[in-house]
Amino acid sequence: MRIEQDITGALAERIGTSGLSEGSLGRFLDTAAVAAERLAGIRRDGRLPLLNTADRTNDLTEIHEIAAALKEGATDIVFLGTGGSSLGGQALAQAGGWSVPGEGAFLGGPRLHFLDNLDPLSFQSLIDNLPVETTRALAVSKSGGTAETLFQTLILLEAFKKALPEERLKDHLFGLSEMRESALRTLLQSFGARIAEHDPGIGGRYSALTNVGLIPAAIMGLDPGAIRAGAGEALEATLSAPASDPGPAAIGAALAYAYEERGFSDLVLWAYADRLERFTAWYAQLWAESLGKDGNGTSPIRVIGPVDQHSQQQLFLGGPNNRFITMIMTACKGTGPAVPEGLAATAGVPTFAGHAIGDLVDAMQRATAETLIRNKRPTRVMTIEKIDAETIGALMMHFFLETIITGDLLGVDPFDQPAVEEGKVLAREYLAAAEMAQ
Repeated sequence: MRIEQDITGALAERIGTSGLSEGSLGRFLDTAAVAAERLAGIRRDGRLPLLNTADRTNDLTEIHEIAAALKEGATDIVFLGTGGSSLGGQALAQAGGWSVPGEGAFLGGPRLHFLDNLDPLSFQSLIDNLPVETTRALAVSKSGGTAETLFQTLILLEAFKKALPEERLKDHLFGLSEMRESALRTLLQSFGARIAEHDPGIGGRYSALTNVGLIPAAIMGLDPGAIRAGAGEALEATLSAPASDPGPAAIGAALAYAYEERGFSDLVLWAYADRLERFTAWYAQLWAESLGKDGNGTSPIRVIGPVDQHSQQQLFLGGPNNRFITMIMTACKGTGPAVPEGLAATAGVPTFAGHAIGDLVDAMQRATAETLIRNKRPTRVMTIEKIDAETIGALMMHFFLETIITGDLLGVDPFDQPAVEEGKVLAREYLAAAEMAQ
């Protein structure tokens, strides 16, 4: 297994009354196993396309083609899309080195810009500073009618039109949307742009393993086929597991559901790797938008280590005991540059001599987990050997399944977002009213 999961830090045997007793956990596991069996049946029937993405190969050629077209002659590549249309791609691109402190700016190749949050000052700065002649862009919207993405696309297209001949526009702006009539498709077709198909059966926050996430991944040098292979491993680990021995994602769902039933309000994902910072953001949207319905849901809190040991850890240890914590640890011992012996002596820290940065991070992540557990804070530990294409694919599928199974246990639909849609409708009404007032 690429992911080792240790749940003993969430059990009463180790943390007392803050934890789940063996009998209580057994009941929740039984319920989660039944939900996983239902999901396995849905997979066999082909009713949920997400569960078939791991086996899909017929779109890989196009994914590589579009990635190559975006990179060709480009100094900059802009991804336009919000929420699930962007976060999955960000998480995968970061696993390949994008936006990693100390590394991302030195990788060579095109600079990647994910414009997922609409902000007038930020977007104006982008338009003012982009070398438009050597910029490529991909506009991503499942419906083709997302207001934020349309605003960005229209404005960026105007910048392209000012700098480029009409016949070259199609080489600079691409689209990814459902194969149906929409504002985005109409706009892009007006100058012959290439438009890839967004799978109509997979919503934005579940689209990371489709072309939505795999195009940025391919640009950053990750193999889309390997990402899906890792996802397939995680899929089989849970959906092929017998009811008597539930798979990892079913166990995680049982724990999350059990702690919500006990009144825990927060769910923490704490990752010890810069390459997983965007992954935690991706996860927060997945969990919140999928399960926050009908009075259900826990608030996802995303944390990065070791830095957040100096901020949020105080709250986790000294504040209310109302959080179920998941730590993702990396096998980092012995990795990274080491401290020179002479300088360690000069600084008065001779015990640091010869130790690599990974040694300190390893010590910190293990110490943090143990400290949380000693203080009776329910803590699950997930350990990965390395962050590569297979592992990031496995992590994504694991949390897809964990979220969906938890939704089953809560009795909510993990695939809709009625509150979000209500806000979108109201925003359009405000925009229309402002236009009429002018």
